[in-house]
Amino acid sequence: MLEKSEILGYTVILIGIGLLVFTFVNAYLFLGEKLSILSTNLVEAFGEILGPLIETSIRVMYLGIMGWIGSIITMRGIQILTQTRQEAKQRETRTRNQTSNE
Repeated sequence: MLEKSEILGYTVILIGIGLLVFTFVNAYLFLGEKLSILSTNLVEAFGEILGPLIETSIRVMYLGIMGWIGSIITMRGIQILTQTRQEAKQRETRTRNQTSNE
């Protein structure tokens, strides 16, 4: 049977992986969009592309932050599971030592 801390660890890992999957799907959809520069004049092209360029940089920052948060949450879930398993092993060792001493 799973302990509460193990359930918490698995839940945190699933949330982190869900955020990472969401981020990668958004990045894939974002890369699938078509960007085009219609003008041959450099000044006009820069003026026309400035808005989409700012929007793109905001999306890239959003995706970067989402990926960062998702990886941190996943890492914390793994730490919770690792710590829980180490504590369980320590309890088993103590229990074996106590039963062998008696």
